[in-house]
Amino acid sequence: MMMTRIVAGSAKGRSLRVPKSGTRPTSGRVREALFSRLEHLGYIADCRVLDLFSGCGALALEALSRGAAGAVCVECAPSAVKIIAENAEKLGFGPQCEVVGQKVSSFLAGCAADPARPYDLVFLDPPYDLPQACLTDILQALRPCLLSDSLVVAERRATDPKPVWPVFLRACDWRKWGDTGVWTAKFCGSGNTMET
Repeated sequence: MMMTRIVAGSAKGRSLRVPKSGTRPTSGRVREALFSRLEHLGYIADCRVLDLFSGCGALALEALSRGAAGAVCVECAPSAVKIIAENAEKLGFGPQCEVVGQKVSSFLAGCAADPARPYDLVFLDPPYDLPQACLTDILQALRPCLLSDSLVVAERRATDPKPVWPVFLRACDWRKWGDTGVWTAKFCGSGNTMET
């Protein structure tokens, strides 16, 4: 059975189950560096977190361990949905962690009709083989899910092209850890066209 661990916070060192196939958990080293930066920016404590392509839930559960107020994990693979729910319960985060077994595109389409679903922090960690055009569509569809100061974090291969951010997101950082590239962008207003 594949495992990974929570890096810091109330559940530090606790193990997480990982689906046997179809997921690529963010490594502990990358999570440690990423979350240290997010905490420095004030984007973990008391935040509402949306974890898209959630896999085993490692990003959302790491955020909850470090003091996030709540998290929603979106994952379409039934085996992964079950494992995320089990991981959350095992760590004691069941009440704070909603697991949605749905395609990301379908979930985002529903956000427009649900004003109770804005998030402070959005993690977007799709399969590395997701086409760039699909990533662009998902970023555009995020608008109804965002608050005035929301931060979006996109994880890809370090060698992949940068995301094509919608005009309502302003690119603010890029970091490379090993073969992992992490881009961040902050909400900056409304708009429907794209910019690079």
